[in-house]
Amino acid sequence: MTEPRPAEVGVEDRVAPRQVVGRTAVHEGRIFDLVRDDVDLGDAGVVTREYLDHPGAVAVVVLDEEDRVLLLRQYRHPLRADLWEIPAGLLDVDGEPAVDAAARELAEEADLVAGRWDVLVDFATSPGSSNESLRVFLARDVREVPHTDRHTRTGEEAEIVTRWVPLDEAVERTLAGHLHNPAAVVGILAAAASRAGGWSSLRGVDAPWPYRRGELPD
Repeated sequence: MTEPRPAEVGVEDRVAPRQVVGRTAVHEGRIFDLVRDDVDLGDAGVVTREYLDHPGAVAVVVLDEEDRVLLLRQYRHPLRADLWEIPAGLLDVDGEPAVDAAARELAEEADLVAGRWDVLVDFATSPGSSNESLRVFLARDVREVPHTDRHTRTGEEAEIVTRWVPLDEAVERTLAGHLHNPAAVVGILAAAASRAGGWSSLRGVDAPWPYRRGELPD
């Protein structure tokens, strides 16, 4: 009998750390650091890899009762562009549950509170050059934050423009190349796919997330 190839055993990512035999902090930044690791790959020898050590982030696909998704327009300087995005933010509070961070970002960026939360999809933004892991939540049953309790936005966030877009239209705009923010692209397509399956793919807010920084072994 022919032995199954690895692809036939099961397609699922797994945490499989290799030994780090040396680490250098190349640059310490305000949000993320640049590090250099010497990694022992066994028979392949020791290789040196530089990457961004990132705290990770959360993002939120917000759907209203009309099946519209909330998009925010925000300036992103590295691209010199105004991008339409979904609410998102850094996991920069040690030990904070991811859903709490997502709720905080939703309130701060969109002045909304959600009554229902689910995990929609997880992804690594650029695994060849960063350890940033991002969890996208689905938020529904939303209501506005009272004006007296709203967050005062500063910097780029002070220029945020919001728009409710039908989910199907958001999918069309994504596939047509009009939307480029990775959390928005992944979240919008994941929401459409999950809706098509009757939302059966949704996970609880405490679903395992082994790629969040702090969960991964050194």
